[in-house]
Amino acid sequence: MSDATLHATSQNPDDFAVQIADQVESFLVAVTEVAKGDEPDSAVPFLLLEVSQLLLAGGRLGAHEDIVPDERYEPDLGPEPDVDELRENLARLLEPVDIYSEVFDPYEPRKAPVPARISDDLADVITDLRHGMAHYRSGRTTEALWWWQFSYFSNWGGTASATLRALQSLVAHVRLNQPLEELDGLDTDQATMGDETLEFEAGRVMAQEIGGPLGMRPAKQP
Repeated sequence: MSDATLHATSQNPDDFAVQIADQVESFLVAVTEVAKGDEPDSAVPFLLLEVSQLLLAGGRLGAHEDIVPDERYEPDLGPEPDVDELRENLARLLEPVDIYSEVFDPYEPRKAPVPARISDDLADVITDLRHGMAHYRSGRTTEALWWWQFSYFSNWGGTASATLRALQSLVAHVRLNQPLEELDGLDTDQATMGDETLEFEAGRVMAQEIGGPLGMRPAKQP
């Protein structure tokens, strides 16, 4: 299935596969455009919207019965498209707020938060989604749905959820005009660390210092 037929009018817009593919394609296109950096003043709010909409598709996949591929073995799709340039562009665009603190599994007690990067997360999600889209464009609809559902549970669902939490928190800090802690000097290569260490590493930066360049303004007080 080519790009020209991805949204062909002959396809039923109410079909589950078509709707999921549309949401995936919309996310892929939107994040790629954001990464170009042409409109940095709207980057964070736009990413918040796109990740939220993608997770709606993920929720539908998660609630759906198990999807079984037509073939026992997944067809070879060849080399995966490189996402390093997109990752690097997003990292530059989000540099003041790229690193955030994440707890991988909220149901595992006493797990210390670890540093993560929004740019890494988005590139990781896009890799999974592109893999499924390659199946979809080749006409292997069931294979695409199976992959999107499987990788939603195993990787991109949790990754996108963590990214959404970070973006929502960032927007909330700015809109509510609350101090925002920047993880100054903290890197994702560091080992896990507790709350006290995270607090020690964090430098205090007012939200308005980073809010303007990233398209956010404090909410008006009543």
